[in-house]
Amino acid sequence: MNDAQEAVRLDATDPLPTLRDAFHIPPAPGGTYAEAAYFAGNSLGLQPKSAARWVTEELEDWSRLAVAAHTKGRRPWVDYHELAREPYARLVGALPHEVVAMNSLTVNLHLMMATFYRPSGDRTRIVIEDSAFPSDSYAVRSQAVHHGLDPRRTVVRLRPREGEEHLRTEDVIDYLEREGWHVALLLLGGVNYLTGQLMDMPAITKAGRAAGAVVGWDLAHAAGNVPLRLHDWDVDFAAWCSYKYLNSGPGAVAGCFVHERHGRDAALPRLSGWWGTDPATRFEMRPEISPPASADAWQVSNPPILALAPVLASLEIFDRVGMDALRAKSERLTGYLAARLEGVRGLELLTPADPAMRGCQLSIRVPDAAGVVERLAATAGVIADAREPDVVRLAPAPLYCTFEDCHRAGAALRATLDVQPHG
Repeated sequence: MNDAQEAVRLDATDPLPTLRDAFHIPPAPGGTYAEAAYFAGNSLGLQPKSAARWVTEELEDWSRLAVAAHTKGRRPWVDYHELAREPYARLVGALPHEVVAMNSLTVNLHLMMATFYRPSGDRTRIVIEDSAFPSDSYAVRSQAVHHGLDPRRTVVRLRPREGEEHLRTEDVIDYLEREGWHVALLLLGGVNYLTGQLMDMPAITKAGRAAGAVVGWDLAHAAGNVPLRLHDWDVDFAAWCSYKYLNSGPGAVAGCFVHERHGRDAALPRLSGWWGTDPATRFEMRPEISPPASADAWQVSNPPILALAPVLASLEIFDRVGMDALRAKSERLTGYLAARLEGVRGLELLTPADPAMRGCQLSIRVPDAAGVVERLAATAGVIADAREPDVVRLAPAPLYCTFEDCHRAGAALRATLDVQPHG
């Protein structure tokens, strides 16, 4: 049995059959295949076929009921965000009242920092990873400036050891034990967008809170990718987008987690708006806010219904499958793809080799990353993405990627780089 036949066999016998038929798979942009092998779900997930129905139903209610759809629609808009509450709670390991669907990721981070970044005395620092996504860097720097602080002194960027690509958990903890009395906020990415490293969130959260810091997580590349237990880990807050692994569409409504101990604290400062008041009295139009004892207290505006509908379509799929089953398949697919890349000259794997330290993303360093991505698409219909100058990212998302896709990507990379295996 050759490698291609083995990939077909693995797809046929995997404990979790692919849900590829539940998604619109784009046509292959090149090569002899009809469908693309899509490895860019860490940038934009594929469209669930059910998303159109969810959106169309809201458009129909809008045309049929107009303003009355807020209370008389098939899914009334006035509390539409409630439909995402329990699925989101299951997805990130939270209690239902600890999560809310709202805004976009960076907006939510700013709303969280408006509450939880309270620099005082010697405790002013914000700690992020040096390879944080640029939006996070911009956000924390602007928060420092907003408080009258110099971001060059206030924002600490943790770097891997010399010659290494990943932050070691013990180095993060060591910094917190030595310098934690200066740290007001620790804000790291649960899965690093560039390298695909999965951080030890429970251990780092414990160390951050022991140091007296507030601990928040950017879960843009973790939500829908790896199992999370935010409540049990005692995380203070977290935020995530929903257009990557959650397949909810470009710019889709994001999600936010606030631990219940904070939700119960009415004295916490917040940037408030209409939807952050108690829904029981919201339409009494009082000038004073009465926040509920939940993550809803951080809402500002009513949810955009047409943008939230695809989120619900996607969460329906995640609820049906479950994150533990998806994680197990992710490890099988990512491990298989990693094996296909072994021995390729001119290719350096940046993502940790240990499956427990990565999600479903492999980042590789190659010369001319953008050119490699273009050739993969043109010659084999393999869609990946590049991060300049030399990183190609491939994400075998387990909902719709297959072992056959992984075999195809490995063969295409070998051919594209025009190299031979060692030996």
